[in-house]
Amino acid sequence: MNEHPSEGDEELLPVPHHSDVTGGWLRAAVFGAMDGLVTNISLIAGVGGGGVDRHAIVLTGVAGLVAGAVSMALGEYTSVRTQNEQLDAEVNLERRELRVHAESEERELVASLQRAGLSPGVSRQIADEAAADPDLQLRLHALTELGVVPEGKPSPWMAAVSSFVCFAVGALVPLISFLLGSDELWLALAIGGAGLFAAGAIATHATSGRWWTGGLRQLVLGAAAAAITYAVGSLIGAGVS
Repeated sequence: MNEHPSEGDEELLPVPHHSDVTGGWLRAAVFGAMDGLVTNISLIAGVGGGGVDRHAIVLTGVAGLVAGAVSMALGEYTSVRTQNEQLDAEVNLERRELRVHAESEERELVASLQRAGLSPGVSRQIADEAAADPDLQLRLHALTELGVVPEGKPSPWMAAVSSFVCFAVGALVPLISFLLGSDELWLALAIGGAGLFAAGAIATHATSGRWWTGGLRQLVLGAAAAAITYAVGSLIGAGVS
C-alpha cells in the first residue's frame, strides 16, 4: 500500500482549523466576561460588607453592569480601531518604501526569510516571485517586518459587541440570587464564584491548558478581589454607622 499521498490526492488531505489568535472577538469576549464577574462580585461584596440592604445591593449591581458593559464596549472599539489605524499607517509606509526603495526592500525581504530559516536560494526565489505581484510583495513584507497580514485585521465592532454582551452576562451572574428575592450575601458570592470557575474553565477550550487549572485560577483571583472590597466596605460601613 502506498502510504504517501500522490499529487492528485493532495486535495483530499484534511485542512487544519485554528482558533482566532488575532486579538479580536475571542480576547474581548473572555476579558469582558471575566471583568464583568470580578467587577460585580467585588461591588456586591463591598457594599454588602458595608451593611446595606438588598435593594441597595441590586441597584449597585445593575448600575455596575450597565456602566461597565458600556465602558468595556467603548474601550474595546477604540483600542481595536486605533490598533488597526496604526497598522494601516505602517502598511502604507511599507508600500511607499517598496515603491521608492524597491531593491533595498527586496534585499531586506531575502534577509528576513533567511532569518526565518529558509536557504539563500529559496529566499531569493520567493523574493523574485513576490516582486512580480505588488499585493503579494506587500503582504510578505508586512508579515516579515510587522508580523501581521494586512487583510487579517480584527473588527472593532465585533470586539465591542462581544465585550458588551459578555461583560453584561458576567456581571449578571452574582446578581441572580438577589433578583430572585434572596437577601443572603454569601449565596450571591457563591454563585459568582461558580461563574468565575466556569468562565475560567471555558476559556481553556481555546488553549491547551487544563480546564480545572483555568477555573481555579479565576476563582482564586476573583475571591481575592472580593475579599479586599468586602474588607474595605466593612471598614467604611463601620466608620460611618
